[in-house]
Amino acid sequence: MKDKFISFLGIAKKAGKCIEGYNKCEEALRNNKCALIIVSKEASENTREKFERMASTRDIPIIIGCSGEDLSWILGRDKINIIGIIDTSMATKLSQLWKEKEENSFGGECFVKN
Repeated sequence: MKDKFISFLGIAKKAGKCIEGYNKCEEALRNNKCALIIVSKEASENTREKFERMASTRDIPIIIGCSGEDLSWILGRDKINIIGIIDTSMATKLSQLWKEKEENSFGGECFVKN
């Protein structure tokens, strides 16, 4: 595994707590079933802005800057740019791990918005 964040995301996936893809995440946000949104750095600017807007109006944290390659690798699918986490405790842990990863990195776009 590449790091703790990716490892824990794999656990969330195996536990069935991940929603994969643009349409499914958009629907989950609209139905207030998402506790966290993860957007890859490869997602288009329009996609990032749309999910940022939707998440902020619902007070849901969003992680932007994760590698799309890492997301695809952990989920076993090609070209995944959006992931939703439906479990609150897993979402909290993933946010914490991302912040730790950001503190240990030396640049790049890595942040969690609440």
